[in-house]
Amino acid sequence: MSNKPSFAYLKISGSPFEAGQALGRFGAQAVHEHLLHSKAWAGVMGWRGSERVARMAALVQARFPRVWSELQGLASGLQLPLGDVFLWNCRGDLWAMSPDGCTTVQIPGSGVQRISHNEDGDPGFTGRCAMAEFAVDDSPGFASFVYPGSIPGHTFAVTQQGLAITVNNLRELSVDAGMPRMVLTRALLELATQDEVVRLLQAQPRAGGFHLSVAQRGCAHLLSIEFSSAACSVRTVEAPALHANHAIHPAMQGFPQLITESSRRRQLRGDALLAQAIEGGSAIQPLNILADAQDPAFPIYRKDPADSDDENTQATADIVVRDTHVDWLVYERPQDPPRFRMTDGHAQSPL
Repeated sequence: MSNKPSFAYLKISGSPFEAGQALGRFGAQAVHEHLLHSKAWAGVMGWRGSERVARMAALVQARFPRVWSELQGLASGLQLPLGDVFLWNCRGDLWAMSPDGCTTVQIPGSGVQRISHNEDGDPGFTGRCAMAEFAVDDSPGFASFVYPGSIPGHTFAVTQQGLAITVNNLRELSVDAGMPRMVLTRALLELATQDEVVRLLQAQPRAGGFHLSVAQRGCAHLLSIEFSSAACSVRTVEAPALHANHAIHPAMQGFPQLITESSRRRQLRGDALLAQAIEGGSAIQPLNILADAQDPAFPIYRKDPADSDDENTQATADIVVRDTHVDWLVYERPQDPPRFRMTDGHAQSPL
């Protein structure tokens, strides 16, 4: 197998507009060749001109002007109307079946927290995504997996401040004209602590929903956060756990959501694999769990172009958060050697 990564490594710097523009230029070809002709794009563009979207845009401009500037730059780099690019970055707030998936294994520990994550998205973007290292003016540096046409922060990322965040889609069925969920998770990458993450999510009027795994360098706690337009549930992970693409916190019972068969089966299979390891007294191997395909119709590791949720695994991150730094590896496939070795928000080396 070639040692060349199937996804690129980018270094992006400058003002928020310039960072967004560079990201847009990177993704322009994939967006114009694939995304603009997709069912997903057509579905989301049906919201053009809606009052809800106008209210969401006004919220972003008022409360997160740096993210708005990044979206303006993204539209410029993509050579697309800002309104359309904003809509695409609100896709999960407007459409429950947007092609954003993911599975996360959470392993708490004394002094060491581990988050392992399959990043699942549109199969048409396979090989056309990137790891990107960001140095945006007047904010901490970070590295994030990025999709063509999207701002960073809704996949997996680690910051120079020592925050590690992974994101799972929740398919909310009742949303408000609040802050777009991808804007919220982008804003989190400029924060320094878990407490700041929780305060921001609880303080903002939220539109759609996400699940986050959040760890912090030098902090003993691994957090599991589920948020929707109506609630924000924060739990400390006390034992190894897995999260797919539906809300499972007790406080979120009754949450109006769409649970696809893929999400339901990945959650059940992951829970079973964790239980087998714990009951057998063996060490948990999160990458083996994320590579699991025992259920051919609804595997955890997803590569079928005809996937039932129209999602394929694009990359896998294995993040170890220590007292002094964050070590992490990025894989094209969890069963293969890693492609990038990272420390905090920097690449040590491509492998």
